[in-house]
Amino acid sequence: MISLAAPILGESEKQALSAVIDSGWLTMGNQVKDFETAFAEMHQVSEAVAVSSCTAGLHLSLAALGVGDGDEVLVPSLTFVATVNAILYVGATPVFVDIESVERPHISLEDAKNKVTAKTKAVIVMHYAGYLIDNLIDWRTFVDANKLFLVEDAAHAPGIETVGQIADAAAFSFFSNKNMTTAEGGMVIARQPAILEKIRALRSHGMTTSTLDRDKGHAYSYDVTMLGYNYRIDELRAAIGICQLSQLKKWNNKRRQLTAIYRKLFTESNITIPFKDHKITAAHLLPILLPENIDRTQVMKQLRTAGIQSSIHYPPVHHFSYYQKHFPGVKLSKTENFYKHIITLPLYPDLNQSNIETIVKSVNSCV
Repeated sequence: MISLAAPILGESEKQALSAVIDSGWLTMGNQVKDFETAFAEMHQVSEAVAVSSCTAGLHLSLAALGVGDGDEVLVPSLTFVATVNAILYVGATPVFVDIESVERPHISLEDAKNKVTAKTKAVIVMHYAGYLIDNLIDWRTFVDANKLFLVEDAAHAPGIETVGQIADAAAFSFFSNKNMTTAEGGMVIARQPAILEKIRALRSHGMTTSTLDRDKGHAYSYDVTMLGYNYRIDELRAAIGICQLSQLKKWNNKRRQLTAIYRKLFTESNITIPFKDHKITAAHLLPILLPENIDRTQVMKQLRTAGIQSSIHYPPVHHFSYYQKHFPGVKLSKTENFYKHIITLPLYPDLNQSNIETIVKSVNSCV
């Protein structure tokens, strides 16, 4: 079976985990601090805050920015459901925004302009499949003109230096299928140090001192200054993250090379790969668009029979039962058209050209 995604884990990760176990300190210690520092340096920011997931990062970002009851947040429906769930966690209301086109499935600025109201407090943009939204300056102009906050869901785009430079906060994912992994985990960066400090406090119950500070005698008690959460990351995951981060740029480059091979091999077929001329990408996913009147389920079944895993990224959030019940009547024609034809093919650094030739041949045969 050629898997859809596969983490790369080896001897360095094993040694890092063993070192943490031998140290006897398992949570919120020097490994977490070193991971945050290395991640911040890679993304050319002064600080970063490690959290338990990208979902937690989005939740804390919105909370720290003051988004809450009675507010609306503009958000794409073409995303993982966690992006939208985070809006509900702070008591705000998601307002679903269509994509630009099937060839460029990023949240549409034009549709956002039509849906902004006096209640709108923030916008979440998402770098779908790892392709960076290249009109973020226009988004910044839009949010500033309307006195809104801009949050980047950067789950698909770690290792790209420009991510988080324009938004008020950006959240990253280290889930097992991402470009780098800590099994579960995430990171947040923000423009304003005060926002990042609030996120740092919120991730650990709103406490004023850490367990490590008290263990070292730097403090003897603590206060709780806000209603916080348990969104901490542990030393074991941070140790893995340090190892993974050191390989991230190399892996991202390999993903871009493999994507170029896919594009070249599909040139003579009636398969479309979105973002044809997009220049900046972490190449997280390889989405393809099937031709009209093709039975996607049959294609996916035949690919599995051929030993090739595939998936769909993503079913629109507004189609899920929970969201249909609570937010009925949403119509996003471009998002829905994109969803009808999308399939995600395998993409990860351990693939080779022979694997991709097999995949492309199988897809063309199925179609």
